[in-house]
Amino acid sequence: MRNKETLEGREKGFVAAFQESLHSVSRDLGELERLSNLVGKPSENHPLHNSGLLSLDPVQDKTPLYSQLLQAYKWSNKLQYHAGLASGLLNQQSLKRSANQMGVSAKRRPKAQPTTLVLPPQYVDDVINRIDRMFPEMSIQLSRPNGTSAMLLVTLGKVLKVIVVMRSLFIDRTIVKGYNENVYTEDGKVTDHATTALLHYQLPQMPDVVVRSFMTWLRSYIKLFQAPCQRCGKFLQDGLPPTWRDFRTLEAFHDTCRQ
Repeated sequence: MRNKETLEGREKGFVAAFQESLHSVSRDLGELERLSNLVGKPSENHPLHNSGLLSLDPVQDKTPLYSQLLQAYKWSNKLQYHAGLASGLLNQQSLKRSANQMGVSAKRRPKAQPTTLVLPPQYVDDVINRIDRMFPEMSIQLSRPNGTSAMLLVTLGKVLKVIVVMRSLFIDRTIVKGYNENVYTEDGKVTDHATTALLHYQLPQMPDVVVRSFMTWLRSYIKLFQAPCQRCGKFLQDGLPPTWRDFRTLEAFHDTCRQ
């Protein structure tokens, strides 16, 4: 009887100890699962290479390097995407402003010319000669007093004389004077307007289109003393004719009426 009680007691003790061990293992597994859920996982969509190991830091609340790095990476991607969209829109606007503005149809759009700053002098001469033939009331004299850079003397009927300084096929500066006015006197209103036109007609990919567009705009001054202002209807304001020409419609305005 004594041995039987001792055996049963040992069995009960073993079962109790085994149950306690199982409960301890279960508690440890639960704690491990809880801690594993707290550890962040590296994002497969953002290959940050070895920096992804920062997400395994158990004290991420104290050193949130990975989350900050991931946020900066996403922001950089968005910035690059929006910059690409903005570049496409700006290129479309520049083409619309320069080529289509002067009535160049899509079917007759000129071929893209070399984009380099230095073009052969013969090519520049051909472009200027074609523009000269386009406008019978405008005569263009081309000279190269200082090497390859061209200087144009444009005579617009009996109204204006214009000096256009070119670097290859890109217009650097323009000076507009009256037909009988001294070229070396102080620049006037039309010169300021012509400089503004140079800043407006900008298309580095097709410089010949820019020159033709500028010459078309300049040709509108053939009726400088004949066209009234499209806003006030007067020919003179403060003793001056309408010296401004709209870049799109080529309509005449006084400098104060165009505001």
